[in-house]
Amino acid sequence: MVALSVEELTRYAREHDCSDLHITAKQAPTFRRLGQLTIGPFIGSEDDYRQLILSMLNNRQKEQLELGNDLDFSFEDSEQNRYRVNVYRAQNHLAAAIRMLRDDIPTLEDLKLPPVLQTLASEPRGLILVTGPTGSGKSTTLAAMIDYINVRRAAHIITIEDPIEYVHPHKRCLVHQRELHRDVASFADALRSAMREDPDVILVGEMRDYETISAAVTAAETGHLVLSTLHTTGAAQTIDRIVDVYPSHSQGMIRSQLSGILRGIITQTLIPLADNSGRTAATEILVGTDGVLAQIREGKFHQLASAMQSGGAIGMHTLAGDLSGLVKRGFITMQDAENAVSDKEEFLQYMNLR
Repeated sequence: MVALSVEELTRYAREHDCSDLHITAKQAPTFRRLGQLTIGPFIGSEDDYRQLILSMLNNRQKEQLELGNDLDFSFEDSEQNRYRVNVYRAQNHLAAAIRMLRDDIPTLEDLKLPPVLQTLASEPRGLILVTGPTGSGKSTTLAAMIDYINVRRAAHIITIEDPIEYVHPHKRCLVHQRELHRDVASFADALRSAMREDPDVILVGEMRDYETISAAVTAAETGHLVLSTLHTTGAAQTIDRIVDVYPSHSQGMIRSQLSGILRGIITQTLIPLADNSGRTAATEILVGTDGVLAQIREGKFHQLASAMQSGGAIGMHTLAGDLSGLVKRGFITMQDAENAVSDKEEFLQYMNLR
């Protein structure tokens, strides 16, 4: 049996336009293409798959793995193709999830994202959030927004990522990219340090805990443009998630803080195109208008959907509204839209079926 190599598998993944590769015990390497999992044409033993995973690790990472820790890191092959890797244990067997990273940084136009994202990226300060489930393209959208800034502003950009996915060259901006566990211990630590590093724009890979959210809010309050992500599926849920992280006696304060700094929330999900030629992003966009910010300050999150429905002139829309437009233009199927939408009643109203 010919020994498998990680490069052989990742080459196959790239040639077949796959987004992810999974290596696990007692199962042939599995690939995700257009959102669907398929088993690849590779055969190996359980020990082969274990050795494949270990071949990507350095000694320090192997030590961390032996201590029972999961690993997140970036990996580069001999052709300088880059990957995001998570190594973990399942039923005491090693497994790895490998995300293919693009060599180039797509533009907002390449991604066919709404023009309002250019407007948001042009904001001099405040908080912009890109949200959605895992694998919905949040990191790619943020990379495109950072590149938009990099081309148009003379600014200092600091990114804090786990791990670094897109490498940004210096264009008009000075760009420093920091990776967790290599350059800094945590998002919160890096944000606190950033305040002494003269940044204009700060990208936080994920607002995953109270310390990070609090530090990001403070950075936005002190005159910086802060961009980050959350794993939420709508604008109202995003605000809810942030507020709920705070103790009850501080929730009024964080609502007030958000009403002063929020510039926009972009929620997105990737939907297969009707002709199976790829996927497209369906989005929900909330812009921090005076009315929206007043609703947030007063805790009236349930009214945000109405604000998005009536705010089309400035680029706002709900996910249901965007999905219905994609169906009507023939880009996606009705079934895929219904599978993705969170408010089916609203979607059917947009489709004139209610």
